[in-house]
Amino acid sequence: MNYGEIKKADIANGLGVRISLFVSGCTHHCDGCFNEQTWDFNFGKPYTKQTEDEIISLLKSDYIRGLSLLGGEPFEIKNQAELVKLLRRVKTELPNKDVWCYSGYLFEELCGKTPSRAFGENTLEMLSLIDVLVDGEYVKDLYSITLKFRGSSNQRLIDVKASLKEGEVVLLNL
Repeated sequence: MNYGEIKKADIANGLGVRISLFVSGCTHHCDGCFNEQTWDFNFGKPYTKQTEDEIISLLKSDYIRGLSLLGGEPFEIKNQAELVKLLRRVKTELPNKDVWCYSGYLFEELCGKTPSRAFGENTLEMLSLIDVLVDGEYVKDLYSITLKFRGSSNQRLIDVKASLKEGEVVLLNL
């Protein structure tokens, strides 16, 4: 897996100050995407154990609320194995930090309820380690600057733990 950037004090991609990892690789190719260069799976730098250690170290700061995963597309099959390892570490070593993930895939696709190219051996575990999922492809015609933590009105802010428990989408109350 490659990544394009690690933002060390991000306030745009989730509640509070966050560490944001922008992974490389995306097959959605949304019209108007703000991060087109990350569509290429080879863009950026190789994600290594040192990269993972750096993210964990950055997350230890008291003022950091959590980790946000963006892209590219975190739920591309090629990205899931490395991200599951990172998320396991976050939940084990830093259980008070929350995890947000931005995905063009729908929650129903990631749960296996709807067929998807994103559903694989790591998908359910990865989903279970995320607290908030912003799902759905970006749709340029549905863009609004008034939306909290999402780019287009079709995208949902999902409370993943509650949704998995209820067996249906539970939207995050902000």
